[in-house]
Amino acid sequence: MLDLYRRTVARFPLGSVSYMFAYGSGVKQQEGYEKVGNGNNKRPPPGTVVDLVFCVRDAQGFHAENLHRHPEHYSALGHLGPNFVAKYQERLGAGVYCNTLVPLPDVGITIKYGVVSQEQLLEDLLDWRHLYLAGRLHKPVTNLVNPSDNPPLKAALDRNLISALQVALLLLPEKFTAYGLFHTIAGLSYKGDFRMIFGENKQKVHNIVSPQINDFFALYQPSLGELSDYVAVNMKGHEPGSRKPAIIFEQDKSSSATSQHLRRLPRELQKRLQRNAACRGDYTQVVNHLSLASQLPEVLQASVNDIVWRSSVTQSLKNIPSAGLLKSLAYSYRKAQKTFAV
Repeated sequence: MLDLYRRTVARFPLGSVSYMFAYGSGVKQQEGYEKVGNGNNKRPPPGTVVDLVFCVRDAQGFHAENLHRHPEHYSALGHLGPNFVAKYQERLGAGVYCNTLVPLPDVGITIKYGVVSQEQLLEDLLDWRHLYLAGRLHKPVTNLVNPSDNPPLKAALDRNLISALQVALLLLPEKFTAYGLFHTIAGLSYKGDFRMIFGENKQKVHNIVSPQINDFFALYQPSLGELSDYVAVNMKGHEPGSRKPAIIFEQDKSSSATSQHLRRLPRELQKRLQRNAACRGDYTQVVNHLSLASQLPEVLQASVNDIVWRSSVTQSLKNIPSAGLLKSLAYSYRKAQKTFAV
């Protein structure tokens, strides 16, 4: 489908775009959905929305040109001009401006696209300020611009994956399956999301991970290599309660290994851990306490959830005016249909 994506994005002002990716059930296979084609001429399953994200160096410049080319993509907020749209993008929610349910009759698909400034994407990837796009990038996506051409962004993307792997290791027991690892990672950005209470399929994380195990392995192989002193493949076995073959990992659960992971966590997560830990003091003291605490997984999960809850609420509220009320209702209805159909 790469040819389809190229024809889709060619209509946008790409001069300031430093990174671009596609994601979601219209792009990556999810269990319970129609099969996603891999060939150049294949299309997403009928009725699905292709999700795109444009990372831009100049948000105002991008919106100025995009408003000129595609004013119909924008809600009434577009009439307030590119300067307002750019400020609305950067100052509210998770720093993403979304245009929702945009039909493209010439290529026969409907898209939703978000715009984020490179500075704010880097902050989310490195610090987990919102764990919004950083969370989406914990999972396999289809890159439409090679991030290797942008060294600071590539380094931040790599750091984001290592952070996700380290959090997962802190949450998991000494031995665990590949499915357990990737389910834990994929669930980081969903467990605290208020939309999981309603509007999202409760099996969402399983549906993402199950058909994409090989993609997750490919994505996390470099991170697993970097943390090879702490985690390694132990043997081949079976999924718990099943005869299904599984790869079994084993990790170092010593207090020194736990301390090492805790010290390298993203800045926003460190702040949340300081607030939620029973110990009071600077982060070094919190690390010393948590590295020996049996309740570490619960405190850590609650801290991740705190970040996700806040950003999911604020970004969802922000998306209502940017999409327009009717499109917001239509998009929510589509999500509900998918939830109850699966």
